[in-house]
Amino acid sequence: MSKNSSSYQCSACKSTFSKWVGQCPTCKEWTTLVEVSNAAQVSSRAVGVKSNATSSIPSIPAARASEISLDGHSHESTGIGELDRVLGGGLVPGGVILMAGEPGAGKSTLATDVVNKVALTGKTTLFVSSEEAREQIALRAQRIGATSDGMYIAAETDLARVLGHIEALSPDLVVVDSIQTLASGEIDARAGSMSQVIEVSTVLSRIAKERGIPMILIGQVTKDGNIAGPRTVEHLVDVVLHFEGDRDSSLRILRGIKNRYGPSDEIGCFEHTGKGIIEVPDPSGLLLGKREAPVSGVATAIIIEGMRPLPVEVQALVAGSALPVPRRAVSGLDLGRTTMVQAILERHGKVRLSDKDVFASTIGGMRTREPSIDLATAIALDSAASDYAIPLGVIVIGEVTLSGEVRQVPGIERRLNEAARLGFTRAIIPSGSKVSIKGMGVSKVSTIVEALSIARGLT
Repeated sequence: MSKNSSSYQCSACKSTFSKWVGQCPTCKEWTTLVEVSNAAQVSSRAVGVKSNATSSIPSIPAARASEISLDGHSHESTGIGELDRVLGGGLVPGGVILMAGEPGAGKSTLATDVVNKVALTGKTTLFVSSEEAREQIALRAQRIGATSDGMYIAAETDLARVLGHIEALSPDLVVVDSIQTLASGEIDARAGSMSQVIEVSTVLSRIAKERGIPMILIGQVTKDGNIAGPRTVEHLVDVVLHFEGDRDSSLRILRGIKNRYGPSDEIGCFEHTGKGIIEVPDPSGLLLGKREAPVSGVATAIIIEGMRPLPVEVQALVAGSALPVPRRAVSGLDLGRTTMVQAILERHGKVRLSDKDVFASTIGGMRTREPSIDLATAIALDSAASDYAIPLGVIVIGEVTLSGEVRQVPGIERRLNEAARLGFTRAIIPSGSKVSIKGMGVSKVSTIVEALSIARGLT
């Protein structure tokens, strides 16, 4: 049949056939086939790679943006200020949150606290676990004081039964722990497989949207620290949060990665204690080392995470190596960027590091990739290699380029105001920064050589 030849379409079911017949083979109606031109069909038919998609009447017509009502879609507080900060104000009806983190970080404990605090406002909440028995969840809830009558607990591994609980209770908030251990009987695959995770996430997201229920899905991470499962899940949900922290530190950072309802770069600070996850509005005490005298290999910077300036102490160790290829290891810092800073130090600062083992770390379990920490990393490495100590009241801020220049960073005044609040009295910052902080001496540098010279002269 040529491209412009005719075909026949059923006026009842819209099925198309190459020749006319008296009875439609699809809907069994008589004399409903009408001759149409293939050229005319192109305007209402989208031709795909393997299929043709015909147009249909929308279930919900398009509306003007100014006429769409936003009633009932505002943020509602979780009762935890640091979590509200990351979410952009709180929970949104129908919003789906994916919270991921390493085992033992405190995801389930934080989620238990959330469902309890929401239940205390008179609402009904449901905590569904496919990893623990109800008694285990109840023990954790009692340990952290989460005993509200409005909080319900269920232990299920089948998706259909979870939907049954939602149907029976009509909760105002649902937590599912975790999506990797929940399975649908409609999918012939084991729990945690790609198809199961996508199916579970899709169904739960659809239920949340249809019923206007905020939902928190707890996810696992891989050994590399990435969210386990297909990236499709991250696209399905509205908010992606990553709960991170060092096992040897009580500090926990809840980092926003994606947020359709607020800022996507905000963080919340918590402390993991025996009584649960406690929010920490001012985490400076957990991020700075406590010492009476300065030591070599330490420099402090102020980074900005979201809208919050935070102090970060960088510690470095440089030691002679007996290995053919000296070791390079970092913790809390980006390995590639730290390696680049080492190369800049060696090339422009004439600091020999190529034949030495180099280790660099932040303390308190803080992780950052912000370029403003470059200068503090460089000075900490130089301090460790040359064995001199930076005085305790000195802050170092700046991005270092491959040419050895020190570049300006945004929010320098906010950073220095936070440093002054924490008791710092001297700052090394990029030249061109127009800022003046009362009670703080400022040294402006344009190259890494100038910065090293000033740092060495402070001892």
